[in-house]
Amino acid sequence: MLKSILVTGGCGYVGSHAVLALLENGYKVYILDSNVNSNPNVIKRLLKIISQKDKRKINNLKFFKGDIRNTNNLENVFSDAIRKNEKISSVIHFAGLKSIEDSIKYPFSYWENNVAGSINLLTIMKKYDCKTIIFSSSATIYANYGNRKIKEDYLIKPINPYGRNKSTIELFLNDIYESEKSQWKIISLRYFNPIGAHSSGMLGENPMGIVNNIFPLILKVASKNIKELKIFGNDWNTRDGTCIRDYIHIMDLANGHIEALKYLQNNNPQLLNLNIGTGSGTTVLELIKTFERANNIKIPYSFVGRRKGDREYVVADNSLFAKILNWQPLKSLEDMCKDGWNWYLSNPNGY
Repeated sequence: MLKSILVTGGCGYVGSHAVLALLENGYKVYILDSNVNSNPNVIKRLLKIISQKDKRKINNLKFFKGDIRNTNNLENVFSDAIRKNEKISSVIHFAGLKSIEDSIKYPFSYWENNVAGSINLLTIMKKYDCKTIIFSSSATIYANYGNRKIKEDYLIKPINPYGRNKSTIELFLNDIYESEKSQWKIISLRYFNPIGAHSSGMLGENPMGIVNNIFPLILKVASKNIKELKIFGNDWNTRDGTCIRDYIHIMDLANGHIEALKYLQNNNPQLLNLNIGTGSGTTVLELIKTFERANNIKIPYSFVGRRKGDREYVVADNSLFAKILNWQPLKSLEDMCKDGWNWYLSNPNGY
């Protein structure tokens, strides 16, 4: 029998690509999403992509519009699955607000959505005897380690409410695990910088509101919606003076969730915190040059002052993920740039 998985926030950027990977791997997927920061048209796109490969799998996706802050919405999904004899066995938890800048402006909203919402989710999971979860965490939880690759046992010291939300949820998951060690299977995946899109051009990043992340900004410059890219600082202690980040293709990230899920399903109860990145650092200028080369397009840019809270070097040591799950990302920075641009050209107005 197919395993049933609940994906919270399954219409979002990472969530939608993970849902596609789950469907391709033969899972039944229940999505719960409020569509506050996502588009319900994602569901049509997912069904279209999956039907091109195997029409029978379109019946394996069910969408519920709802909010993790509302326990009735959560109960509806779990009880519906039981009625269909498809008891939800695991949860992949993406739902949450994710702007660092907004988290500083609106802490109430961030703590209520991200932390209180997660407490609701885990409460309903326990009620319905579903004790396997993969949590979408973030590298923003780590202290600043200068020019060293970040390992999972490094100090957790977030510097903004968004990061504190993620680290608090990880602490909560740890407490849950400690209370019933023989029952819970938990992995927190600490993302570095996902970029790119599905190769079909039908799924991609669809930022709503003000765009702050570098890759969507590069796409806006490439399409001449913005005159030039502003780079925050060219005096960092790096090979070309610009910040270094660890960019991972969104489909590699999605497939990493599949490997994590299979691992939890096939092993005894445990709690793991794992970095997921490529382990390779790219400067802002290197990202721009790669994008230009991959897509034969010019990206005008200029330098401005450093941005408050920015870090010089944020790169994953992903050796633990590779060792435990026997998995490595496969796609190159060129793939990320090509697939991201292909998505934007196909969907200049998003979904």
